Amino acid sequence: MTRRKFLKRLIVMIITLLGAFSLKIWLPQRGMQQSGPVSGPLEAESIPFQPQVAPESDKPVTSDKLAKLDKSIPDGVLQFSMFLLSDIHISVYENTSTNKLNKALSDISKFDSKVDTIVFGGDLTDYGRDVEYNRLKSVLNGYKLPPLYGNMGNHDYYDIWIDRNGGFNTKKMPNGKKDVTSRDRFQKFIGYKDQPYQDIWINDVHLIMLSQEAYLEERPEVGEGAWYSDAQLEWLSHKMLEHQTGKPALIFIHQPLPILGSDGGSHQLIRATDFRNILKPYKNVFVFSGHTHRNFKENGHYSKESFHWISNASVGRTLPVHAEYDALKPNNDAQGCCIQIYTNKVVVRGREFSNQSWIKNANWTFPLE
Repeated sequence: MTRRKFLKRLIVMIITLLGAFSLKIWLPQRGMQQSGPVSGPLEAESIPFQPQVAPESDKPVTSDKLAKLDKSIPDGVLQFSMFLLSDIHISVYENTSTNKLNKALSDISKFDSKVDTIVFGGDLTDYGRDVEYNRLKSVLNGYKLPPLYGNMGNHDYYDIWIDRNGGFNTKKMPNGKKDVTSRDRFQKFIGYKDQPYQDIWINDVHLIMLSQEAYLEERPEVGEGAWYSDAQLEWLSHKMLEHQTGKPALIFIHQPLPILGSDGGSHQLIRATDFRNILKPYKNVFVFSGHTHRNFKENGHYSKESFHWISNASVGRTLPVHAEYDALKPNNDAQGCCIQIYTNKVVVRGREFSNQSWIKNANWTFPLE
């Protein structure tokens, strides 16, 4: 073998080895979705939001197109305004989430028009413990706020990971605790009587809050996914009958939907096919999810199916923008979204509470059909 051929072969081998090494590093960073039981809680941050690939006639409308559309639609009459605050993650182990919530509530309290309600989009707490709900209540009591509603996220069931000494104990999970206790705590805090899901009409706008009904103590197979019972889905189907006239429906879930045509696994809405089929006959339906913590400054928060689907950011733990990530700098981002409904359109805007500004990349306007 000539020296030249030897060097070429050596270079090819080096490139191949480097490629394999890079792939090995990259795969864990992307996060692998699990569809079965888990030995410990998996963080939502590892599961990226992936907008669905829609048919050619139903391609998602980009934020830019919607912004242009906004200029062509007159304002009409504003009939409803609200804020959606997802993934607050109130904790007694750190103060960051509490401080960020205070910034959000302070900002909302000074909003330039009336705010009709605030919805908490799951993961109100880090572990679903009484001490965390008490801390959350203490923060809320410091502000004059509109009526509050919400739904449960997977973290609101996490008390089963905490042992009697207050330690995180995976070996003894559920540590003598029950999922029903977590549901009862949430319902007591939010004011729901019989189940962790609820609906309310405000100014001719229908808000429907759906909740994860079980976690690993009752259903080990759900992982970090959102399991809805037959009763909750039948309830949703019945509530949607009120929308045959096309009045706007805002539906709040926590975990995102899986790809079209499939049911979800861990970190997703599990009975997604049933959920989608229930909504399919109706127009002017808007679904809002949380869980991923993705920053509104990045793309991929909107997807069009038979309904409009928007993935919210997080108040307590919004992820940094990948291109701007610096491990040595604190991440001060605290984000949520404002939803305003006019007589002829729906406007959804991402809000950065840390500096009281609108996020340019998160600005959608939808004409009502």
